[in-house]
Amino acid sequence: METIKVKIINKSHHDLPAYATPGSAGMDVRAFLPDGPVVLGPLERALIPTGLYMELPHGYECQIRPRSGLAIKHGISLVNTPGTVDSDYRGEIGVILVNLSKEPFRVNDGERVCQMVITRYTRVDWEAAERLDTTKRGEGAFGHTGVE
Repeated sequence: METIKVKIINKSHHDLPAYATPGSAGMDVRAFLPDGPVVLGPLERALIPTGLYMELPHGYECQIRPRSGLAIKHGISLVNTPGTVDSDYRGEIGVILVNLSKEPFRVNDGERVCQMVITRYTRVDWEAAERLDTTKRGEGAFGHTGVE
């Protein structure tokens, strides 16, 4: 398995993002709320700070994804999932949480609020064309392949 070195500044008093198990793809990220908890009412969203700043190598991105436990137990997700942190961004990583439940949800300092996945990406050079190769599926869209 490939590993890369990533420079990180942690202005919070929490541990760095970490993998929960040897097979984990994502690292848990904690909320940094030194001024106290944030309460999200039903259908409310808020930008939750992490205190983390990083320098990703060119050709890599950081994806911010919801935590399945928060989603199933409390209806908490991310508005822009996955969120993307580009390699040239140097600001604090923030997490846009949304409460999709009917009950208020309290986000506490140090709470694991999302997962972070670091991955390579590919850039595209567009090639203008007059036609595309045909396939069996063709222009079949949503649900076209059926349920099997």
